[in-house]
Amino acid sequence: MIVRTASAGATRAVGAAIASCLVPGDVVVLSGDLGSGKTTLAQGIAAALGVTGPVVSPTFAIVREYEGRVPVAHVDVYRLDRVQELHDLGLEEIFDGTRVVLVEWGDLVSPVLPGDRVVVRLHPGDDADEDDARVIDVTAEGSARSASLEAQIASALGGIDAINATDVPGAR
Repeated sequence: MIVRTASAGATRAVGAAIASCLVPGDVVVLSGDLGSGKTTLAQGIAAALGVTGPVVSPTFAIVREYEGRVPVAHVDVYRLDRVQELHDLGLEEIFDGTRVVLVEWGDLVSPVLPGDRVVVRLHPGDDADEDDARVIDVTAEGSARSASLEAQIASALGGIDAINATDVPGAR
């Protein structure tokens, strides 16, 4: 499903809508160029899962973990030179089914990620006058659950126009 947003708050609202369909053990791959809104969308997901503190890019830390109603691990693989570094960091332990895992730049390490996942591709919006405009493409991949998960996400995103981004936790 493709959704267009005009602001960072609306991008967080898309994240919140996606989060409403996630359960511990789900993996969300966030892909897009630098500045495309991956961390902004992750903020919306984390806030909707009950994370109350600030959610920041894990670029230099590689992994940031947050407690919430559903725990969240936020991973950024952009600065890794080799896939082996993921194993050295113990990434397999993060996929233990007890949290939602968000992986920025996950498309770069797709072969080592679980096959069952939600893939979110973010692109700059069509409107050159709106710096925060985004085109967000969301799909679910993998097992039989992916079809029902994709339908749930499409339903949640279908109501996105009714969401006031300022009412979404984490929206600034």
